[in-house]
Amino acid sequence: MKYGIVLTYTVTPRWLALSREQRNALRETHLEPVFAAHADRVTARFYDAEAFNGRFSDFAVLETDDLGAYYFLIEALRDTPIVAEGYLTFNDVLLGVEDGFHAYERALAGEAGAR
Repeated sequence: MKYGIVLTYTVTPRWLALSREQRNALRETHLEPVFAAHADRVTARFYDAEAFNGRFSDFAVLETDDLGAYYFLIEALRDTPIVAEGYLTFNDVLLGVEDGFHAYERALAGEAGAR
C-alpha cells in the first residue's frame, strides 16, 4: 500500500530572525541530508502556507510504502538542530492510504474466491 502523509509544521520566530543565508545554510547542512538519506523510501514535496492560514506556516506531502521509513525520517529530523533547538515545530500529521478502497475490494474478492 502507498501512504500519503501531510505533515504540517511551523517555523518559529527564532528561525525567521536568521538571515536568509543562515537559513539556507542550516537547511543544506541539516535537512537536505536527512531527506536525501530516506529518498529511496520516502518522497517529499514542500509547500509554503503561511499566507493562507494561521495554524501552520508550511507543510510537506510525503509518500511511502513503508511507514517505518517515514517514522525513521521523522526521528532523524528531530535529531537535527533545526527541530531540537526550536527553529521548527511539527503540528498535525494527516495520513491516508492511496486508493485504499481498491485494496479492500481486491481482498474481499480474494476471500470470496478462496471459499
